Amino acid sequence: MANPNILIVEDDPSLLELLSYRFEKAGYNVRTTPDGDEALLLAREDVPDLILLDWMIEGTSGIEVCRRLRRDADTAQVPIIMLTARGAEDDKIRGLDTGADDYISKPFSPRELLARATAVLRRVRPVLAGETLNVGSIELDPVQHRVTRKGEQLKLGPTEFRLLRHLMESPGRVFSRGQLLDAVWGTASEIEERTVDVHIRRLRKAIEIEDEPDPVRTVRSAGYAIEAV
Repeated sequence: MANPNILIVEDDPSLLELLSYRFEKAGYNVRTTPDGDEALLLAREDVPDLILLDWMIEGTSGIEVCRRLRRDADTAQVPIIMLTARGAEDDKIRGLDTGADDYISKPFSPRELLARATAVLRRVRPVLAGETLNVGSIELDPVQHRVTRKGEQLKLGPTEFRLLRHLMESPGRVFSRGQLLDAVWGTASEIEERTVDVHIRRLRKAIEIEDEPDPVRTVRSAGYAIEAV
């Protein structure tokens, strides 16, 4: 697994400590909070790859946190696994209807939770599970750091590789320059948005094949997307 970032929202100190330890040992970058209001701030400041969200927490409830995250464009696609002592079927349905991707009742096995987290990431963000990405004629192997188009290996710089990987994780989706800056360079970066255009040009040059269509689509005043061609 390629060091996914996880936000654990749990107000039981002993369980929070246990989950932090198990996920860090499994290779995750872990951030934690016992508070729903802080969870919303943390998720928006640095969007995680996965959120473990307890139903009954301090401040804003877990179910409301889930609802608000799903309404925010920046966090709408982040997978959420809800943790709760509420095992009734109606509660599970409510959690899933609110936008949770999975639901696990307490008490649970940390090993099972890790397995479910891996399964959710594999489904929604396959690159985080080390799986090869395919969009049209382009294939990207995140483990070997290798990119091919129609079987021909391409030479990409590290920034162009990260840019291509991010676009390929959501084929067809248009990303603004600001979103690409945050995803590829990091939210703390002071790089100007026009830098994205420079690296998009380099990426296009690296993956172009004579007489073949350009898989990188420019959407005027909106941003860039990658298409299967």
